[in-house]
Amino acid sequence: MAANEFQQHALSVADSQQANAAFAERRAIAAERFAATAWPGRKTEAWKYTSLRSLQELTEASFAEQAKAIELPEAVKAVDSYRLVFVDGVFQADLSGDLPEFACRFSEANAEQKAFINEKLGTVVATQTESARNLFSYLNDAWLHDGVLLHLPRGASLNKPLYLVYVSTSEAANATLAHQRLLVWLEDNSQANVIEHYLSESVASNDDDVSSLTNGITEIHVGQNAQLHHTRLNLEDEAHTHIGGVHLALSRDSVAKCFALGEGGRLKRIDYQISHNGPGAELIMHGAYLARNKQLIDYHTCIEHREPHCNSLEVIRGIVGDKAKAVFNGRIHIHQDAQKTLAELHNRNLLTSNGAEVDTKPELEIYADDVKCAHGATVSQLDETALYYLQSRGIEAAEARMLLSYGFVNEVLSQLPYQPLLESLQVRLRARFIDEARKSAAEKLIGESA
Repeated sequence: MAANEFQQHALSVADSQQANAAFAERRAIAAERFAATAWPGRKTEAWKYTSLRSLQELTEASFAEQAKAIELPEAVKAVDSYRLVFVDGVFQADLSGDLPEFACRFSEANAEQKAFINEKLGTVVATQTESARNLFSYLNDAWLHDGVLLHLPRGASLNKPLYLVYVSTSEAANATLAHQRLLVWLEDNSQANVIEHYLSESVASNDDDVSSLTNGITEIHVGQNAQLHHTRLNLEDEAHTHIGGVHLALSRDSVAKCFALGEGGRLKRIDYQISHNGPGAELIMHGAYLARNKQLIDYHTCIEHREPHCNSLEVIRGIVGDKAKAVFNGRIHIHQDAQKTLAELHNRNLLTSNGAEVDTKPELEIYADDVKCAHGATVSQLDETALYYLQSRGIEAAEARMLLSYGFVNEVLSQLPYQPLLESLQVRLRARFIDEARKSAAEKLIGESA
């Protein structure tokens, strides 16, 4: 099958890159696979409700040669962490701090670290994804030139979070491509907190703004009895396109706590692929997605229970307004040997306008006979009785709608352990819900007067 226009451009950009010679063979193999993989369409199950048409707008986009000067938000600077900042995909040393001895950028790795990167990179992704989702993993490898490694030795603990900040500053006349790659390898009995934070310098909301693309892949191995807390915030402006994946492998008696929050964009697709590869492994995942205007956001999660006595709890909530669209596909797969599994998946959605759309599909596939599993999804609107009650107590209609919307996601939001980020997000979401409520009230008045 011939590559489409975007695939051709993406490959030409890869050819023109001055890339790290250590990845030359990996890049070449990935480029061939990317060109040969069929482009997802409506009949591709993993992309059934999400169109990739907007990628065709990126056929003149390129990698930034140098980073634009920016000022980080105070909430970011307030987090006590090992911070690395990338602006339009370019590392910014003046905004970054010192790294712990266990971490490095691929481009600055020593001989031992380079050998480890080449040995482990791609090993978690390769065991978890099928070709339809591997398409953008191939693209990530084809563009590979830098990344971040965190390799904690046996029994080590990171005393503060590794904080990766990715800032987009793209303007309408200068669409950019950004590559992100993170490899986290926790040996047995180690502990770490990792934050990935994607944001924009300014908020764009014009339909004419040209979308820029971030392609991001994160691979995490959690060793036996190791503990991880992973946070991923996708808060880029709505002219931005982001296609990313988090691939997580759990070993015997390991624990992973994940927090995910995403705001919609022209196209935003995040995949979580999580495998329980050892008995006694535990996953706790909380997340929320928010979409408004004409935004699109898509979360696909797949939890593989391969071994016995493993637990997983997944709680995802979504709020969709205006003419936005959200897609959620959550899959739990219980393999034949995964006896004594306890797994739950809950997806609740709130529509705040008549034009909003949610396509939710929870899946439970069980091949073991001694398990406790539950899954479910709901789609609802704001409770008119609750709105009336709040207004009867003197609360304005817009404020009442904000309180109910905020309360809907606050249970999930409270799982974020970093106070400066939590407070910043609380302020951001309250302002967002007030704005949406006022817009809805204005549209209602116009409709009634027409």
